[in-house]
Parts: sequence; structure tokens; C-alpha cells
Amino acid sequence: MTGHSGPGPKAQEVWQRLSEGNTRFIQGCFKGRDLVELRRSLTRGQSPLAAVLCCADSRVAPEIIFDQSLGDLFVVRTAGLVLEPAGLGSLEYAVAHLQVPLLVIKGHEACGAVSAAVQHPDLDEGHITAVVKEIAPAAAQARARGLSGPELVEAATEAHLRRLQEKLTRESAIIREALAAGRLYLVVSKYSLSNGQVEVLDRTW
Repeated sequence: MTGHSGPGPKAQEVWQRLSEGNTRFIQGCFKGRDLVELRRSLTRGQSPLAAVLCCADSRVAPEIIFDQSLGDLFVVRTAGLVLEPAGLGSLEYAVAHLQVPLLVIKGHEACGAVSAAVQHPDLDEGHITAVVKEIAPAAAQARARGLSGPELVEAATEAHLRRLQEKLTRESAIIREALAAGRLYLVVSKYSLSNGQVEVLDRTW
């Protein structure tokens, strides 16, 4: 891992760049890149635009959905975006050492991990149990609203994403202090499998 090579774009500008990339993705008009030269240039170090916490689901790769390339995003992926110490430490590294100005939490529609927490909150299946247990409180919160079926899953997903925002600031002094100092901004978002759109649920500016 290498350090940041200088001040990066402000968070709002970064999000605008990611949003424009998402529009290109939706339209199927990807930006052309010289990947051979880019790969060579990145041997000198990395200076990503943003850190992204997202699901391990094979359908939701952020580099493709935001039409970015090698070196653009520092990505942490786990099933259901469940945070554990190594994942949280990875995000802290991006904030403290790579000095990313933006942290994106990107959930998605029809998340299998959330569906499991909704349908089987007491699941006992190896380490999958730990994933379900982390999401189960959000599922219970959504269920208390009297929802069912797909509506319950989507409400539980959005509740889980907001709980992740709270967890990041509660459990990470590095992230909390960077947010308070204005060195870091946060976007909570959700990706639609059906139309490719990334919707903003919350942001800190």
C-alpha cells in the first residue's frame, strides 16, 4: 500500500464524477481508457477518488456501475456490507493514509443477505450466521412497520444502510474525526438491479 500523492478533488466533485459515470453505465456508453498505460502509471502509487463499502454480490461491482477504472476506487466488499474489524480497518486506511475525501456506502435492491436476515433471522449455517445476525436488527426494525414480501426486504436494506452509517461513526474514531473536521464526507446510496441507477439515501453535505 502506498500513501496519497497530494490533495484530491472535493467530495462533491468526486460524487459528481461518480454520478456521471453511473449515467454512462445506465446508457451503456462507457468511457474509453488506455488500460496498459494506466496500469503502468499506477505502479508509482495510488490516489483513489473515494472509498466504497458495498456488497460482495457479483452483480454490483462499483467500478463498473460508476464507470471508473484501476486506481479510482478503494473498495471494501462483504456479503450484505457487513462490517468486521478488517473491513473497518481498510476503510480507516483509505481515510487516514490515502486521504480519500468521500466514503460511499452502496447497498442494492434485492440483497440476498438482507433477504436471509428477513426470512431466517435465527439461521445457523457456518459463518453465514454472523452475516445474518448483523443485519437482523434492521430486518426487525422494518418488520415492525408491518411490511412484508419485497417491500420488507427493501425497507430492511435501507434501515441496514443507515445503521451502517451510524456504526462507522460510532466505532471508528478515525472516520468520526475526519467527518467532524470536514476532511471526509459520506454518501449512503442504493443501487437498482433493474435500471442501474444509484439512488442517494443520505449524504453529509
